[in-house]
Parts: sequence; C-alpha cells; structure tokens
Amino acid sequence: MNQVYEKLIKCRDIVQKKVNLVPQVALVLGSGLGGYADEIDAVATVSYSEIEGFPVSTVPGHQGRFVFGHVGDVPVVVMQGRVHYYEGYSMSDVVLPMRLMGLLGAKTLFLTNAVGGVNQSYRAGDFMLINDHILYNVPSPLIGENIEQLGTRFPDMSEIYKKSLNEKIRAAASSLDIKLQEGVYIQFTGPSFETPAEIRACAALGADVVGMSTACEAIAANHMGLNVCGISCVANLAAGLSKTPLTHEEVQEEADKAAPKFKALVTESIKRFGKA
Repeated sequence: MNQVYEKLIKCRDIVQKKVNLVPQVALVLGSGLGGYADEIDAVATVSYSEIEGFPVSTVPGHQGRFVFGHVGDVPVVVMQGRVHYYEGYSMSDVVLPMRLMGLLGAKTLFLTNAVGGVNQSYRAGDFMLINDHILYNVPSPLIGENIEQLGTRFPDMSEIYKKSLNEKIRAAASSLDIKLQEGVYIQFTGPSFETPAEIRACAALGADVVGMSTACEAIAANHMGLNVCGISCVANLAAGLSKTPLTHEEVQEEADKAAPKFKALVTESIKRFGKA
C-alpha cells in the first residue's frame, strides 16, 4: 500500500473511533478566524496531537484541533488551525488534513484564509470569493506516486472552485448585505512576507490576493473529488502597497475585526450548501 495512503487510513481510523458524526462540509479556518469553531453546535473535538502521525500546527493563533458539530442542520468538521508548508512539513503532510476530512465523509471543502491584497482596489477587511488560484514556486501535493484510491494521475483543474458553490456564497453575501470581491489567490511558500517586486509580479500574473496556504489544499481536495470553495479575508495591502511594515499580528488584528461578518457569511453559506 502507498505509504501516504496507509498513514491517511490510520489517521482516519483513530478519528472514527473518537467521533460518530459524519460531516457533510469540511471547513478550514485561517489566521485570526479560528474563533468561529467555538460558536458552532459542537458534539466532539479531537486535537491534532491525539492523532498519531498527524502534523501539528505551530503558528500563533492556530489552535490545532478538529471540531465536529452542526451549522444549522448541516453536519460539519471544522479545522481550527491549518498546517503550512513553511512549518517544515512535507507537502503530503500539509494536505493530509484535507484528505482525511474527505475520507471521514465530507463532500465539500470550504477554505478560508487571511491574505495580503494585491489588487489595489481592495482594502483591509474586504472579503474575496476565490474563483481561481496560482500555485507559485510551491510543490504540487500530487508529486510522487499517485494514490489511486483517491484520484486519477492527471486530474483536471479547470474548475477547482465550484461555480455552484460560489453562487450560493454570493447569494449568502447578498442576503447579509456583505460586500464580496471576487478574484484569484496566489500561494507563496512563506514564512517571509513577499517583496514589493514579488507583489508586482503577482499582479502581472493576474493574482488579486496573496497568501501561504489554500492552493495546495484545493488541489489535493479536487484530486479526490471534493467540491471546493473558498473565501479570503484581506488583512492588509501587500508589500509595496502598504505604508507600514507587515506583521503577523496585523494579520490577526484585521481578521479579528472582520470576524463578525465572516462568521455570519460562513454560517449562511454552509446552510445554503446543505440545501438541494
């Protein structure tokens, strides 16, 4: 058996012994957005450290646990803190949580993150619906032996972010009177913030926001047939556009300010995902 898949199955078995709920939606919470998990109707929590071989979050503000419960009538698993490539994990470990949530039963993966704004019309506190991404100088999670149990060797990536889910997110934002930008996410490795020259390159490539996660997760999820969508919270203008040096504390602070609207938008979106 493929070693990555064998590890994945062991993680699945550990979690299933602890939790009976089968999620429909898997939600990943980005920097400064982890508090959402504390507000859902939770039935169980599993710390990453309880899962043998599972990568553990080391970033401040990433709590490091799965929360199982319901948003409205929709069963969910919430990833309260993600794992990043810059933390030193292999790419297969970085995307292991996405694959695990899929094997636990989730059909939809809802990705969130805090980002730097590349598009000069964006402002801190804006939300952006991800309609495409660019994986830049980051290894694909599909490099190496293909895991046939998950998906095909050469998966199509022409619609990673499902149009049907994006329609529901737009409708949710409209019903809540929340402004929603739309655009392209570009992933760098981090952990350093990008240089002004790199941000100019991002803009030239067609990116609207920049971050250090998400794209690799979406690729792995799409490979195994999950329906993917995502929302970015613009925490700051990127290097060369911002008048002040960039800090992780600023990212968390701006995400905290946007949290009430974010929580409302995510909740309404997930409720709409649960409807036929």
